[in-house]
Amino acid sequence: MSVKLHWFLPTYGDSRLIVGGGHGTPAGAARSDRDASIDYLASIVRAAETFGFTGALIPTGAWCEDAFITAALLARETTSLAFLVAFRPGLVSPTLSAQMAATFARHAPGRILLNVVVGGEAHEQRAFGDHLDKDARYERADEFLEVVRRLWAGETVTTHGIHIQVDEASLATLPNPLPPLYFGGSSAAAGPVAARHADVYLTWGEPPDAVQEKIEWIRGLAEKQGRNVRFGIRLHTISRDTADEAWSQADKLVDALDEDTVRSAQAGLSRSQSEGQRRMLALHEANRANGTWHDARSLEIAPNLWAGVGLVRGGAGTALVGSHTDVADRIAEYARVGIDEFIFSGYPHLEELFWFGEGVVPILRERGLFDGSHLNAAPASIPFVGATR
Repeated sequence: MSVKLHWFLPTYGDSRLIVGGGHGTPAGAARSDRDASIDYLASIVRAAETFGFTGALIPTGAWCEDAFITAALLARETTSLAFLVAFRPGLVSPTLSAQMAATFARHAPGRILLNVVVGGEAHEQRAFGDHLDKDARYERADEFLEVVRRLWAGETVTTHGIHIQVDEASLATLPNPLPPLYFGGSSAAAGPVAARHADVYLTWGEPPDAVQEKIEWIRGLAEKQGRNVRFGIRLHTISRDTADEAWSQADKLVDALDEDTVRSAQAGLSRSQSEGQRRMLALHEANRANGTWHDARSLEIAPNLWAGVGLVRGGAGTALVGSHTDVADRIAEYARVGIDEFIFSGYPHLEELFWFGEGVVPILRERGLFDGSHLNAAPASIPFVGATR
């Protein structure tokens, strides 16, 4: 099988160190050393396109810039890369959301993907004027996505649900092709909604056995709906010519943290209602309790799977760390348990993209795991990136 690769856009800023941000981070709390200007983000998406990536994930939240506007600005900077735009159903009407996606699809056909984020932090949702609890947000998302799907099918929709009410809604222009829906969520309330609406179910980077359990859970629910769902995973990466170099970089990231920084970040993340966030925190809970987190290698929770990012960052808190071959091996392992798409990132995002693109991508190609149909030319090169093995 051939997997799809996506990169992440740090619309809150970037750094050579771990930047906070992610789910559960308050507005203004994501401190960075590198401004996420459109010019900088454009350099990332151009590189991703060169290496044959399918898309770029643009996050949503109080801690980052607006995803739809960022995607619209960057679409003219590339020719084939798609944008996986994160959005929160219910903060705007389903008719407007369907219209926005259709407009984007008209001007950039096939280059809009939608990441549905129901929201795991009640305090953040309230900042946007949303006072529903988490289960009600999933219930609303179900109604919302049903309206969007019907509008994209060309229907005129009138519905009066518990949360969504529209009358005689329709679209002047239909998206072609339809934007795929990416959907995450580890709670009991998330599963049925994902099964009914997701084209791709997303999980954060847990060990392969735990990921396989999630896949079997969602796949079973989807089969009852008569649907097939693909699966994706969100991870960071530290890939180098040798494993020692990669782990040395992980050590540098940890060495830059102190107890107060970690304690403060964890206090904020512990407020999250997200089951996925709870599972991320549990991966390094013992290391925080006994102080071993200062040794980067102690946070290796499965072969080449490192939980260090989650010490200070919400959301995706794990990274694949190792030689280019090690990282390719782990990608192959996740593919074997059912993962079809990978969303990667690193610190800094531009440099790590080159390490990955010049080091890991050729190995995936040789193994038949990645075709990267966008790429025909030889990969670009930058001075600080070494050999591809």
